[in-house]
Amino acid sequence: MTTKNIAEEARQVQMCIELIDLGARLQVLEVESDLSRGRLLKLYKEVRGESPPKGMLPFSADWFLTWMPNIHASLFFNIYRTIHAISHAERIDDFIKAYRLYLEQLSLDKLEPVLSLTRAWTLLRFYESEILDLATCESCGADYIRHAQDLKQGFVCGICQPPSRAGKTLKGPED
Repeated sequence: MTTKNIAEEARQVQMCIELIDLGARLQVLEVESDLSRGRLLKLYKEVRGESPPKGMLPFSADWFLTWMPNIHASLFFNIYRTIHAISHAERIDDFIKAYRLYLEQLSLDKLEPVLSLTRAWTLLRFYESEILDLATCESCGADYIRHAQDLKQGFVCGICQPPSRAGKTLKGPED
């Protein structure tokens, strides 16, 4: 192995460790790295102390369009887009930075994250595949995730015009 290959493999191992720490599923690691599945399994077990979860990744773009997930997906994606526009780093490195900033912002606001790392990664893949796109809210001017085929004119976001049941939960003791 050449020094260049060793350095690249070390970079990929470090990237996978960061992704695992943030909650990445094994399938995300397989797509984003050149490491073997066996190596990724060992790395996952070493970092998390357990086997990776089984099952399929989320595959529906519709989840990102429901009220709360759309707000969080749009927040994350706008952070990613800003970082990626000014960065000269690789896409996955910008993605990791953006997801960390998303978590940090929620922590500052004392909010629970709605978007897991796997969902954020899936969102990015849907955007890159032109399944999802952005629309600008005509009321506040912010950009929000939408289906790529949806009309962009006349769009009003879920913050400016929340649905009638937005933010309501199951009946509590006061209801």
